[in-house]
Amino acid sequence: MADFQNHRKDLAEVGVSLFAFSTDPLEEARASVEKNRLSFPVLYGLDGPMTAASLGAFYERRRNIIQPCAFILHAGSIVSANYSTGPVGRLTAGDALGLIRFMQQQAAGK
Repeated sequence: MADFQNHRKDLAEVGVSLFAFSTDPLEEARASVEKNRLSFPVLYGLDGPMTAASLGAFYERRRNIIQPCAFILHAGSIVSANYSTGPVGRLTAGDALGLIRFMQQQAAGK
């Protein structure tokens, strides 16, 4: 989340709105928001197993966390989905920007 926060201006320039989901209760979610100085909404207190199942994400019961997944949406459709099973292979803000810029250029016929 911190990576996306650090790139929020670049993301805003290409029309991206950010939000995050968390299984953390309010106080833990608030601490994460403050620690990372997040300026985008973080929905907290989600039911881990149910949310993971609906997103197709990996749920880790021991820590009650959903392993990171990221979606790029456009006009009500998922145009990119990225799922992680651990700390490797997560979508970075730079990769998301590159993909979004590429899709915008393709749509503009460039």
